[in-house]
Amino acid sequence: MKALIKKEFSLCLHPTAFVFLAFAALVFVPNYPYEVIFFFSGLSVFFIVMTARENGDVAFTCTLPVKKSTVPLARILVAAVFQCALLALTAICIVIKEATFPEAMRVNLAGNSANLAFCGFGALLLGAFNLTFFPLHYREPKKVGVPFVISSAVQFLLIAILVAVRHLQFYTPIALPDPTYFGIKLAVLLGGLGLYCAMTVLAGFLSMKRFERVDV
Repeated sequence: MKALIKKEFSLCLHPTAFVFLAFAALVFVPNYPYEVIFFFSGLSVFFIVMTARENGDVAFTCTLPVKKSTVPLARILVAAVFQCALLALTAICIVIKEATFPEAMRVNLAGNSANLAFCGFGALLLGAFNLTFFPLHYREPKKVGVPFVISSAVQFLLIAILVAVRHLQFYTPIALPDPTYFGIKLAVLLGGLGLYCAMTVLAGFLSMKRFERVDV
């Protein structure tokens, strides 16, 4: 597995995997749907997988002395590294924003404010992408566009729901800037991270099972 992960970093990474990490800074933009930040993480995965497909990476990897089922797992782990990095950078930007912006400028009228709960929602969006994209892709490794369109549709549906409920009265405590209602937001964060881990693990399990049945 270590060798496969090293191969992913050495031969398969696309520059957008690093460029889109900088999009965490979008939390500084006033009244912006910050949830879109996490869509770009999926877009970077799409570029990585598409580039690997064009370079015949699957056939090459399967000629190596590795277990076939570990091939998709290595790529999912690499994607998870960049997703966790994006969550961490987003959290850092949120802390900086809370320390430097007045409270009136930290309220987001276009969606969720950049707060603790928002990071939990971001983890949920990333997990939903993993659970949708990777099992679909590794069922037919030559197909990249259709799995990405479906996974993006799932993400934007969730984003639309999160933006819509932001305007409901019961949701107000979660939408406010930190540190108000800290306990509720912490629960949302932990719940989102838990769902991310569960969905990513399930995505890995399904991808491994499906890829084993593929005739490379």
